[in-house]
Amino acid sequence: MEKSIRREANVERSFCKRLREAGCLVYKFVSPGNDGVPDRIVVTPGGRVIFVELKTERGKLEPIQKFQIGRLKEHEQDVRVLYGANEVDRFVVDVLEGGL
Repeated sequence: MEKSIRREANVERSFCKRLREAGCLVYKFVSPGNDGVPDRIVVTPGGRVIFVELKTERGKLEPIQKFQIGRLKEHEQDVRVLYGANEVDRFVVDVLEGGL
């Protein structure tokens, strides 16, 4: 397994665990026939729905991911791209503090 893939998997595992502990619903987003959709759908205890794409610090969005994120934003959806553990930490803190 490539090192960056392992790091991304570790970031994703921590992301899911911490948000679930905070009372969020965290779903893996798979949409057959729609490559490039964000990795996760997060539903906060307050009812907010957030689509989240997780990347390593050096990760880059593929063109299809940019397209899918754009489509969601055109439909007024909250979409976040989080790069690495530090951005995941900030996102989780925002959820815990009710800032989202």
